[in-house]
Amino acid sequence: MRVKRGIIAAATTALAATGALVGAGGEAHAAGPALPAHFAAPYLQVDGNSINDMAADMNATGLKYYTLAFLIPRSGCTPYWEGSGDSVGAYTSQINALKAAGGTVIISFGGAEGGELAQTCTSVSSLTAAYANIVNTYGINRLDFDIEGGTLGDTAANQRRNQALAALQAQNPSVQVAYTLAVDPGGLPGQEYNVLSDAKNKGVNVSAVNLMTMDFGDGENALNDAESAARGTANQLAGLYGISTSAAYGRMGLTPIAGQNDDNEYFSQSDAQTLESFAAANGIQELSFWEVDYYDKGTGYAYSRIFNKLTGGSTGGGGTGSGKTGQITGYGNKCVDIAGANSANGTAVQLYDCNGTGAQQWTVGTDGTVKALGKCLDVASAGTADGSKVQLYDCNGSGAQAWQHQSNGELVNTGSGKCLDATGPSSANGTRLQIWTCYDSANQQWNIPS
Repeated sequence: MRVKRGIIAAATTALAATGALVGAGGEAHAAGPALPAHFAAPYLQVDGNSINDMAADMNATGLKYYTLAFLIPRSGCTPYWEGSGDSVGAYTSQINALKAAGGTVIISFGGAEGGELAQTCTSVSSLTAAYANIVNTYGINRLDFDIEGGTLGDTAANQRRNQALAALQAQNPSVQVAYTLAVDPGGLPGQEYNVLSDAKNKGVNVSAVNLMTMDFGDGENALNDAESAARGTANQLAGLYGISTSAAYGRMGLTPIAGQNDDNEYFSQSDAQTLESFAAANGIQELSFWEVDYYDKGTGYAYSRIFNKLTGGSTGGGGTGSGKTGQITGYGNKCVDIAGANSANGTAVQLYDCNGTGAQQWTVGTDGTVKALGKCLDVASAGTADGSKVQLYDCNGSGAQAWQHQSNGELVNTGSGKCLDATGPSSANGTRLQIWTCYDSANQQWNIPS
């Protein structure tokens, strides 16, 4: 692929069947919080402007983990940030702010065109030191290696990298290594598999194999191809590592492109919801996507919202995670209420004077559900348009029933990226609740049980 600022450009013929990610263009810090067992960490192609997307995305969606791309070799054993030309040490203030908020970053090397440090740093000990410097400078403990293009076929560099990573983990066992590799609908192709096999032989503990589920180039549905690739790779990893298929899924990441792929495929927000459910059901370790600044920012960080459901446990995709129960209050200090205390599917959800009845007792689950009377707060017909009504309905794990409370009080439906809204705006008893574009207005601010 050729590089274009902020965009993944047209795929090369050699990579069209397997997909690709691309980029454009001493002081130690305390390590951030450990990554959870299941989490979302989308790619962010960093420069002096896009690095601020981390804070904006976190404030909008609650997502706290990001994969920063890409470090590539300037010369010898010296890396730099491809998108900006900045040296190692740039962006520490933004990364430290994220860590202070409970998040952390993964640093990614390589990409489609810039090469990888193991190609230019030809001493294993020097390469080990260079990788260690990244860990110490940014205070992080997970490195990602996006190996594709010409780097994939550089056997000497691949072996040297694995030797260096094994040495790094011997020095610092807390360092996690992830390999990001292209995939086809049947699983990992031979060269990609060989990178992992060599890593195993060299003694590298690979925490995650992150599959680039994108640009398959076969004219088929991108979601179906992604799930097929995951199943095929799970069997390969089970054989390679001598583990169960279930454990293999636990070592896997899935990374589509958020929206238009480089071929004619399109990965929609609905596809993202389905893939998140698939990931949760199968115990996938990580969901990611390419890329926050160019692809997701314009959607209001919709893909981040959807994939972030996986973070923090295995109950995403509409599970039955526990939470806090009580009243939800909003505009005019009125309560979110089920009309007539009726538990039938399709019953209107409205504002009403707070009265302590079961029709106003909502359980806000850790899985994103909001439940009362045994059913879920639901956007009728999974609508995404402004004015789509909110109702009570059987819980089904769809994005229409996934909600995330924001620091400004907004309750965002992750399926649509829109806010729970009191129609009108009005606080009169019986005011119907709907979804509407988020405006940080008083009729979109809600107090949930705590």
